[in-house]
Amino acid sequence: MNNRRVEFDFGEGDVETLLRWSTSSLQSVRCALRAKMVLMAAAGFVDSVIARELGLGQARVRRWIARYAKLGLKGIEQDAPRGGRPPKINASEVVTLTTQTQRVAATHWSTRSMARQVGASAATISRIWRAHGLKPHLSRTFKVSSDPAFEDKLTDIVGLYMSPPERAVVLCCDEKSQIQALDRTQPGLPLKKGRGATMTHDYKRCGTTTLFAALNILDGSVISCCQDRHRHSEWLKFLKQIDKAVQPELQIHVVLDNYATHKHPKVKVWLARNPRFHMHFTATSASWMNMVERFFRSLDQDRLKRGVFGSVNDLIAAIEQYVGMHNENPKPFIWTKSARDILRKVIRAREKLKTVQTE
Repeated sequence: MNNRRVEFDFGEGDVETLLRWSTSSLQSVRCALRAKMVLMAAAGFVDSVIARELGLGQARVRRWIARYAKLGLKGIEQDAPRGGRPPKINASEVVTLTTQTQRVAATHWSTRSMARQVGASAATISRIWRAHGLKPHLSRTFKVSSDPAFEDKLTDIVGLYMSPPERAVVLCCDEKSQIQALDRTQPGLPLKKGRGATMTHDYKRCGTTTLFAALNILDGSVISCCQDRHRHSEWLKFLKQIDKAVQPELQIHVVLDNYATHKHPKVKVWLARNPRFHMHFTATSASWMNMVERFFRSLDQDRLKRGVFGSVNDLIAAIEQYVGMHNENPKPFIWTKSARDILRKVIRAREKLKTVQTE
C-alpha cells in the first residue's frame, strides 16, 4: 500500500481550484491539506511520501485521496457524515416556535422556557439559536415613513450627500433640545480592577439647554451654539450665525426636519431676503436622513450620558469643549447607500407591514 500510485481524471477547473485551496488563507486548514494531498498524488507521489511530507498518517492520506477519486471536489470540501445517535430535538421546530409563536404570559422566549417547551436543555436551545442567528431577548425600534413625498425627498437629500453641488456647502442642521444638566446625589467611585466606574441612580436636575448644530458633510466640522429655548427666534439666530460662518461666495444647502419653528413665517421672510440658503426637508418619521443625528449620538455617548453637571453653565461648557475638540480634527460621516437601495428596502418593509396587518 505504501507504493500505491493513483491516476485521476480531473474535472474541468479542478486543478485551478485545488491550487487555490492549497494556498488560500481563506480556506480551512483541513481543506487546504486535502487539496495538497490530491495534488501531490496527481504528481506521482506515493501515500507514504505524502504522509511524511505533510506530517499526516497514511490512512488519512489514502482516505481523502480515495474520496476525491470517487466524488471529486465535493468529496474533500466537507467532512464525511459522522455516525452517532440522531438528535432528539428538531432544530426547525425550535426555530418555528421561536419566530412564529409567543410564550404564554410573556413577550418572548428565553432559553429555559423554550427548553421546557420542547423537552431539551437550555444549552441545546442556545446552540440552535446561535446557529440560526436568533436573539429573542433583543428588540429594535423602527418607523417606516408614510410621507407621500418620501421618494422625492430621499432622492434630493441623498443626492446632496453623494454628489454635493459645486461652490456650495451642505449643512445638516437640527436641535438637540432639553439636554438636562444632571448632578448626582453622591460622588461616583472610579474605575478599578474588577469593577467598573459607579454613579448613583438618582440625580438632581439643574436645568436644561438646547444645542443647535450644523454638520458640514464635506469635512465633518460643526457650527454650534447653546440656547435656552428652541423657538423660531432662536432658530433665526442660529441661521444668522451660519450665514456669518460660511464664506459669502458659497451657496448654503441646509438639510433639516419638519419642526414647526423651521417653517415659521418670520423664518420664511428671512430666507426670502437671503436667497443663498436652500432648505431641504427630510421626510416625516425619517430623522435618519439627517447626518447631524450621528454627531448627536457621539456627543451623547462620549460626553453627556455619564456626565455630571452642577449647573447649566457646566453643561454648556462641556458641550462647547466637546465641539471644539471635534473641530480640531474633524472627520466626515460618509453616506454610502444610494437612494435606489434605500427605497427598495422601504418598499419591502411597507409590504411586510401590510402582510402583518392583514393577518
